[in-house]
Amino acid sequence: MVTAVITAVLVGLVVSPDRPVPDPAAVAMLVLQLVHCLPRTRRLRDRFGAWTLAAQVLLLPLGGPAGFLGASLLLMLPRRVRWPLFAVVVGAAGSLHTDSLYSCLNAMGNALCQGLLVYALTRLSDLRDELAATRGELAARSVAMERARVSDALEDALGTALSEIIRLAAEGRADGVLERARAARAEVRRAPEPPAPAPLPPPGDLTPRTALPIVVIGHLWYPVIAVVYLVSAAPPPALLALYIADIVAVVGLQAYHVLPRPPDAPPRHAVRTLPAQALLASAALLAPDRPYPQLMWLAAGSMLVIVAARPGRAWTLFAGYVALVPATLLVRGGDGAGAVLWTIETAGGALMFYGLALLTRLVHEIAETRAALALTAVAQERRRIARDVHDLLGAGLWAIMLKADLATRDPGAADEALADVASAARSALGDLRAIPGDGTVRLSAAAELKSALDLLTAAGVEVSVTWPPDFLLPAATDALFATVLREAVTNVMRHSAARHCLVEAVRDDDRARVRIVNDGTEAVPSGPPGQGLANLAARAGELGGTLTARPLPDGRFELSVDAG
Repeated sequence: MVTAVITAVLVGLVVSPDRPVPDPAAVAMLVLQLVHCLPRTRRLRDRFGAWTLAAQVLLLPLGGPAGFLGASLLLMLPRRVRWPLFAVVVGAAGSLHTDSLYSCLNAMGNALCQGLLVYALTRLSDLRDELAATRGELAARSVAMERARVSDALEDALGTALSEIIRLAAEGRADGVLERARAARAEVRRAPEPPAPAPLPPPGDLTPRTALPIVVIGHLWYPVIAVVYLVSAAPPPALLALYIADIVAVVGLQAYHVLPRPPDAPPRHAVRTLPAQALLASAALLAPDRPYPQLMWLAAGSMLVIVAARPGRAWTLFAGYVALVPATLLVRGGDGAGAVLWTIETAGGALMFYGLALLTRLVHEIAETRAALALTAVAQERRRIARDVHDLLGAGLWAIMLKADLATRDPGAADEALADVASAARSALGDLRAIPGDGTVRLSAAAELKSALDLLTAAGVEVSVTWPPDFLLPAATDALFATVLREAVTNVMRHSAARHCLVEAVRDDDRARVRIVNDGTEAVPSGPPGQGLANLAARAGELGGTLTARPLPDGRFELSVDAG
């Protein structure tokens, strides 16, 4: 759609009733501008842009449209020089038309508005392509910023606590270890806060802030030039006042119609304001001195904007409305060639104002899409980090609490228990610092099994293990099973009064399964419910596996996971 609008607008800018046959310089400038603007010719622009831009500079004094050169400068030059040189082109356009105030202002206004419009429409097409190409980069940069922020927050909240636990263990202060570990575990179990909007990577050069001035200038240029023309034509005062009032009303309604709104949300009262604008604009065809089709540019553009939800009806209304131009001109005695040229100019001008309205809408949509992409990526990363913190640190902190409690109850075993505390705290600290990194914490199911046996035995639970020595797993599956073992052991010690626990690993063809069964399901869980099982189910699902947590008929409780 954008490509068709750009092409129609460019052609309409070089064909006018005042100049039925464009100058060769204007035609050459049009061809070069198509190379600079259309998405399919971008490679030519990148490869030969310096030469085609230089050719446009040479064509300007020969009659080439100054707006085309201005748009090319904005599209192809660095930011620090593009706007000053664009202003030079606008001034040069006026200096080439000094026969009257109107012609000078009209040339400058055309160069200004046409240049901004062509630049903006071209950048819309580029923005869509850039957004699709950089979608992954945008999410990655947003996630990287969130990881850095969360890393600092975790270090403050839990890293300090683990370091202090190591110090307290070295000092033999089991009570202090227990108190600090409980506080840290409460921090781990706390529900994650909703993600705050992350700062977006720097946007491109066409944003809602820069698009709005382009739209405003594009709409102000028309009434200013029209009034200057009417004053220079010196119609009777009453007729001049009527013309100006008509222009102000049509432009005012246009501004109302193209204000940025949510997609598919037409302006309120559009069923009345659009017909009113169309009637006021077409009334200028019946002006006593000569017909003025130019006002119809705005009304026809409004039709495409307001009826955008039904494209077939919109273009039918557009075509029917534009057809009033040749019909009226022929009825008033105009020649056929002039009617055709005025029709082409009216359609091109209407597409120009439609493009301006499309500009604000698409730029806002692109900005919102960027924000949504970044926020979604950040939210997913925060959920992943919260899940890892809960799953990977929760068990470690519970082990620290268990060993610290053992040290307080059994002075003879205190030294060994506190040494285990320090070791567990160092391991947890390593996990903590790995979590916000690349999202991968290296876990081993075999190592986790050894730790589970140690913890369950220390808690007085009798453990039966069936674990084949050749039970080798892919890295991702191995990490999943290790995490399940951590959570299962934590739940056995925390939510049950288990005395016996079975840990079993089996392989069936290309599937592997680990199950943990305990006999303490009748105990009342201590503390608020956590999100551990939901986290584990999500992890298993990511690998195409399943997690099962259920009471068995004999009164025991089973937690099992399978994956490829």
